Amino acid sequence: MSIDAAAFKKGMRHLAASVTLITTREGNLRGGLTATAVCSVSAEPPQILVCVNKTASAHDTIGTAGFFCVNILAPEHRKIAERFAGMDGVEGDARFGDMGEWSTLTTGAPVLKGCPVSFDCKLVTEVAAGTHTIYIGQIVDIALDAAAMPLLYADGNFVHGEMLRKAAQAA
Repeated sequence: MSIDAAAFKKGMRHLAASVTLITTREGNLRGGLTATAVCSVSAEPPQILVCVNKTASAHDTIGTAGFFCVNILAPEHRKIAERFAGMDGVEGDARFGDMGEWSTLTTGAPVLKGCPVSFDCKLVTEVAAGTHTIYIGQIVDIALDAAAMPLLYADGNFVHGEMLRKAAQAA
């Protein structure tokens, strides 16, 4: 029995997830995309996976560069999440231009300041999976901001951890 793609997508909207910005660099050109399909793989060695649509502008750059950074976004990064999801028409390296404060860690992939955590990764495995590629990266560096809350995405809406905490306290 085959499941309809639209029904699958509708069902997946009920899976709340942190909003991440996957970034990479090839030469002087930076690339990135907004994603929620991110998961830990292993603690020893520390590895994380990201699922990237093959049509995403940064897809091929991740494979060519051999590294990427997973920036877990904070609520104040919502406009950046929308930009890197293609919602404002800005593309490629220009997406980095007038939003956010950027730095790098070990690999040289762009790191967005103010994120709860950014995982700097060396690409170790690529797996083709339908319309996507699963990129598995070994974490080679990390930036943590314990005070920052994560931005979440559920049922087609952006929410943040503080909203969920208040809702739980009110219940």
